[in-house]
Amino acid sequence: MLDDWADVVRQELGLPTAPQDEGTVGLVLDTARDVAHGVARPAAPLTAYLLGVAVGRAPDGASAAPALAARISGLAADWQASREADGSGPGNGSGNGPGNGSGNGSDNGPGGGSGNGAAARTDAAEA
Repeated sequence: MLDDWADVVRQELGLPTAPQDEGTVGLVLDTARDVAHGVARPAAPLTAYLLGVAVGRAPDGASAAPALAARISGLAADWQASREADGSGPGNGSGNGPGNGSGNGSDNGPGGGSGNGAAARTDAAEA
């Protein structure tokens, strides 16, 4: 299913179709996972986009992807460690995430309130 979706999107955007490179797909998914866990879930798709922009602008193209992804994963790990060290990391009941509930996470997505992002996401519907 993922391969089919990628083919449809590539065709719609006028990108060349190529055999799905499992290494690249895994690289993007792993990087998104690292960011979702180390920073915030909404940061994962944004970061995947930024990784794609950086790869597209790199002189050596897709061969730059592993090094760029590793840098991002390192940033996410450092972000999480620094947030935990200063007491603002997950589990302290603070956050700037969407929704109005109180919770035990820190989702730094758009919107106000404290919580873990479990409330309805009106910002996604408006985008």
